[in-house]
Amino acid sequence: MTSSPTFDTLHLDIRGAAAWITLDRPEAMNSMSPGMVEEIGAALDAVEHDPAVRCLVLTGRGRAFCAGADLKAVKRIGDGGDPQVAIRRFLDAAGSLLRRIELLPLSVVAAVNGLALAGGLEVVLACDLVVASEDAKFGDAHAKYGLLPGWGGSVRLPRKIGANRAKQMMFTAEHLSARTLAEWGLVNQVVAATDLQAATEALCARIVDKSPLGLSRMKRLIDDGLEQPMDSALRAERSMVEAHNASHDRAEGLAAFAEKRAPRFNGT
Repeated sequence: MTSSPTFDTLHLDIRGAAAWITLDRPEAMNSMSPGMVEEIGAALDAVEHDPAVRCLVLTGRGRAFCAGADLKAVKRIGDGGDPQVAIRRFLDAAGSLLRRIELLPLSVVAAVNGLALAGGLEVVLACDLVVASEDAKFGDAHAKYGLLPGWGGSVRLPRKIGANRAKQMMFTAEHLSARTLAEWGLVNQVVAATDLQAATEALCARIVDKSPLGLSRMKRLIDDGLEQPMDSALRAERSMVEAHNASHDRAEGLAAFAEKRAPRFNGT
């Protein structure tokens, strides 16, 4: 991809082999409007099948990563019609977007620069890895307003941090620090706010020189294996290994090892 498309609610930048999507509604704490959901999908269209892109970063501009759903924007699109229909369409669109992010063959990193609340937390949960500023805060605010998570939070959060801790976050609606969420297993790395971009770029650099096919298949094995009994997951791993044995990237990796050189992976 030679140039990035332009958007109203976000920026898409290609930095080497990593694509960065920066949510850019700081005046609304990067809350997720229907327009932003649509534009994130368009940004994914631009990078998902680009062979030069091997890692995706999601981050935000301003003091928030994402403060959840923009309920005012949802109300506006519901004015003059059935508000329940508007809400249902928005939930369907946002839920499908997060599932798409979760299933991307790319490695997806959340670079959490500030508040990640409610739907913003649910965006983080759809990512593979999380780098957070030391002043970032995470919380599920739905209970505070008599709401329920509708973008997969009640499903993904306990899988990431365990049922008891997920219930604590959801029942209390408290904001928790990045370091607490690192102790609980959701956050991979906590860094100073001034180091967030550099730390995320360094993590991406350690990813993008690996086989994109191998990483995609590892991701699928891990995520699918969580949902299966042990014996089924082991059979799936063996089947994937047999398929992978015929790949270019496996042959190239072994050849590079034998020849003591850097491998040249092409994702096939």
